[in-house]
Order: sequence, then C-alpha cells, then structure tokens
Amino acid sequence: MQGRMKQHQLSKKEIDDVLRNAQTGCIATHNENGYPYIVPVHFIVHEEKIYIHGLIKGQKISNLIRNNKVCFEVDKMGAIIPDNENPCDTNTEFRSVIILGTAKMIEDRGLKEKILHAIVAKYTPQLSHLSFPEKMMKATGIIEIEPVETTGKYYK
Repeated sequence: MQGRMKQHQLSKKEIDDVLRNAQTGCIATHNENGYPYIVPVHFIVHEEKIYIHGLIKGQKISNLIRNNKVCFEVDKMGAIIPDNENPCDTNTEFRSVIILGTAKMIEDRGLKEKILHAIVAKYTPQLSHLSFPEKMMKATGIIEIEPVETTGKYYK
C-alpha cells in the first residue's frame, strides 16, 4: 500500500458515500492487444455491486467478455490547496475510490429492468414512472462489476 494511502484511507462508510453521490465513474478494461481502455460511464451501486448501462455491443463489452478483470474509478475533486512558498507542494483536496473486480453482462431480464429503473431514478427521476420499450431493452446492456478489492483515498 502506498505511503499516502496508509495515512489518508477512506472508511467503508466514506467509500459508500463517494460511490452513491458520484455522477460518473470510469471503467477500465483490456483491449485485444492488452492495452487499457478507459470509458467514463453513468452507474449505480446495488447490493454492493456496480452496475453500468450502455449499448449491448462495443469495445468495452468485447473487452470484458474476453477478459473479465476490470477496474472502476470514481473521484471528486475539491479545492486547490496552494503552497505560496513552493509551487511543487501545491495540492488538491479530493476523495477517490478504486475498485478492482470482475465484470459480466446481465442476462436476467428482471434484474436488467430493475437496474435500468434505478439508473433512471438516479439521473432523470422525473422519468422514473415510464416503462422501457422492448426494442430499447434488447439494445441495452447492463454490466455488473463484482468488487474483489475496494480502496478509497482522500486528501484535505
């Protein structure tokens, strides 16, 4: 564990707070050549797992089907903390969470619909009373990330 991480760890409750209040996160997968591929996404937390929605096809989907080990990151930047004596000691207030985990596509229609309703409730609550057209359900994929390791860090 990094030195700063030992001094500035977020508690489980603080990690949950960061995850539940973040508007976006980034999922990192491995492309077919082994390079990281990072995409910003909307997400929800449900029963200790991360759920992401998007199209049923695409590079992140192909990547995680080939290699289900992923990284998910969320951060919240705060104020700049200047050091008027030494610009190299200027810092930033922040809170961040990194999750290493395994990902899979959700096939269960009931869970898929439940997750989509939760995503709509988070981002567009005024539309949460609407149902999903069948065509849209077929074209939408839900990624589930099962955390293997979760860490959170802060600085203030």
